[in-house]
Amino acid sequence: MHEEPKLFGVTDGKAIGTHLEAKFQHSLHEKYAYDRGNAAKGIDFPSLDVDIKVTSIRQPQSSCPFRSARQKVFGLGYSLLVFVYDKHDDEKSRTGRLGILHTVFVEKSRTADFQTTTGLRRLIDNGANKDDILAFFEERMLPMDAIEAGHLADEVLRTPPVIGYLTVSNALQWRLQYSRVIEQAGSVEGILRLQ
Repeated sequence: MHEEPKLFGVTDGKAIGTHLEAKFQHSLHEKYAYDRGNAAKGIDFPSLDVDIKVTSIRQPQSSCPFRSARQKVFGLGYSLLVFVYDKHDDEKSRTGRLGILHTVFVEKSRTADFQTTTGLRRLIDNGANKDDILAFFEERMLPMDAIEAGHLADEVLRTPPVIGYLTVSNALQWRLQYSRVIEQAGSVEGILRLQ
């Protein structure tokens, strides 16, 4: 609802996300005492294992630090609070306005890659062995060496992954895409539609 002169003409998603996160943190800080995250800690609410992601409805995605290929199979290791906005500028008042279209909470158990986890579950349901899992990792071009792949394959066979609902693209940083969580919010356990 707020018209913000600082956002007028701004198209950089990172700047918009930083602005919204700062406003949200400020609002929370007025009401609650909590451990505030920072870039060194890696996530916004470290004591809760929750990170904030702000993304445009036009291309609902963001980046995330790469720790290991295991994140694509078993999730990021923390939950996500995703704000999806649509931004409009008012030429007359020279202000920008963010309309928050969706607010979605993704539990950490659901932050793995959808195609990877569904593919692994399908293999396991069909009686896959370690070689099958390793071949799947190679086909998916998961960024890891042979030793790490072997350990991960053993872990998958011992503890099959829960279906994740993000699209996690390989890159120097993970590229997270949120279309599926927006669609599934409220209908899948672990993905809550807050707004």
